[in-house]
Amino acid sequence: MSHSRQIAVTAIGVVAAVAVLVTMLRAGRTRSRPMADTVANHTEVSRGEVATADTTTVRDPAALEQLETMGAYLRSLKAFQLKADVVTEDVRTDGQKVQIIRNVDLVAKRPNRLYADIQNDRRRRLFFYDGKNFTLFAPRSTYYATVPAPASIEQLADVLEDKYDIELPLVDLFRWGTPEGNTSAITSAVDLGPSAINGMTCEQYAYRQEGIDWQLWVQRGDQPLPCRIVITTLTDDARPQDTTTYSWNLAPSYDDNTFVFRTPSWAKRIPIVEVPVIAASSNAGR
Repeated sequence: MSHSRQIAVTAIGVVAAVAVLVTMLRAGRTRSRPMADTVANHTEVSRGEVATADTTTVRDPAALEQLETMGAYLRSLKAFQLKADVVTEDVRTDGQKVQIIRNVDLVAKRPNRLYADIQNDRRRRLFFYDGKNFTLFAPRSTYYATVPAPASIEQLADVLEDKYDIELPLVDLFRWGTPEGNTSAITSAVDLGPSAINGMTCEQYAYRQEGIDWQLWVQRGDQPLPCRIVITTLTDDARPQDTTTYSWNLAPSYDDNTFVFRTPSWAKRIPIVEVPVIAASSNAGR
């Protein structure tokens, strides 16, 4: 697993309306591949404490295999609803860490339907993907943008990141177990034993790769769903963390209209600026 392509959407030299939407994208981003979100209950079940042995050179085959097992199970899900609490730590220029807290409500139907609602107390973003078009809507600022979309959620994620520098929420869930989720970069993998997240019995794992440490809690039993992931950035002296806690519904209620954007009469359409255009505008202003 590796860091996601960073969301760095800016709107230099573009109309002000585009700048508003792009700023919301950047401020409300979800750092994925791997992911991040909120701190919930974490109660050790069987040991009373987590093992503290040095893990820097251990690659437990069972811990690595768990990633493959979880990824295969996630790919087998035809439809699901996922609610996630996300806490992201940003580091100020003076070294102080501040937390950004947001909630994600996502409904997905493979291969080509997705709806996501991301919000905190400052802003809200809605994602619509109906198999033909992708729409990003910022209801508080009244702006929306629509672009043609490819034939699958995975392809959509790649196009949005490569062409527009936009990241789908919780995109790791659609990449685990694929070539993009290759475990070869992992230098340490350890099973820390049983744990509980929000009353669910899980197994806790610790992984390390260049620049990051990350922990993963996976539900035990025949539904190996991720319950929480914590990512620690090692390249920053402040060691900021991203924490995501998940609540799963494998029998969601939805219809096709869930994924279709219905344009409100008061909404204003604007373009999504492509990455090369942003870069060219930035260089032109220097």
